Amino acid sequence: MRVLLIGANGYLGRFVADRLLADPAVQLTALGRGDDADVRFDLASGSPGALTRFLDAVHPQVVVNCAGTTRGGARELTRHNTVAVATVCEALRRSGCGARLVQIGCGAEYGPSQPGSSTAEDAVPRPGGPYGVSKLAATELVLGSGLDAVVLRVFSPAGPGTPAGSPLGRLAEAMRRAMQSGDGELKLGGLGVQRDFIDVRDVARAVHAASLSAAQGVINIGSGRAVRLRDAAATLARVAGYGGALHELDGPSGGHLRAAIGHPRPESDHAGPVAYPYPDGCGSWQQADVRTARDRLGWRPRINLEESLADIWMEAACRI
Repeated sequence: MRVLLIGANGYLGRFVADRLLADPAVQLTALGRGDDADVRFDLASGSPGALTRFLDAVHPQVVVNCAGTTRGGARELTRHNTVAVATVCEALRRSGCGARLVQIGCGAEYGPSQPGSSTAEDAVPRPGGPYGVSKLAATELVLGSGLDAVVLRVFSPAGPGTPAGSPLGRLAEAMRRAMQSGDGELKLGGLGVQRDFIDVRDVARAVHAASLSAAQGVINIGSGRAVRLRDAAATLARVAGYGGALHELDGPSGGHLRAAIGHPRPESDHAGPVAYPYPDGCGSWQQADVRTARDRLGWRPRINLEESLADIWMEAACRI
């Protein structure tokens, strides 16, 4: 099976590449902006015609799109998350390869949900920020393209490779600094939110399964269980061997804040609290209904959050 992987050097893309390469039946070609990609191409600025010519030359049976960005203003998010996907869809429509498209979506497309509820694929998306809007627009482009396509809505990825600027990455970095300096207490803000964390290696398994399946439409990829960030912090402290006290603040406000999870330290000591400290626009609660992934992909999560956090800590502890 010839697979074209777009965004192989990204956080999710690296693990998707590893998973696909482990399948001896897969012949993988990586397309991206980096020097180590098999083919260099920028989806945000490249033309559909150029991509079509490449598709016709390589003739992949599956195209997996892991490219995108989580940071930047509305213009940058739109370019890299929406315009890029429009380019992929148009190129596939023009090409004679007939490839299946596996698009990586995001749980942020749903926006805030009712505490205690599980969000299924038929929920009406109401993204609470520009990132979710840009990803939802990409999903709608894929669903309306007429292609053989599936969108995997990945909830909150965790595990090795977690970006240092992400909420869990910031938590690990704050704990590393506290242990390095011998601080007996760690003051943290924004720990009240609850998120559905899913290990990146389980995400990669889902992508592999989706590539081999005939499933179409939207499929949630999550653990099916919301975890409070303060509980994740306590678990991280245990696996890190941090014996100090964790003090939760009401919000990332003022000079007492040692580490605000999900946001950089305020520039001013008089900065006010942030309504949603977790930067995905999804409010205080998010939990995926993952029955569709089980039924249509034969997929279930295998790696628990403690293992994911242990791997995040291992990388944080190695930073100098």
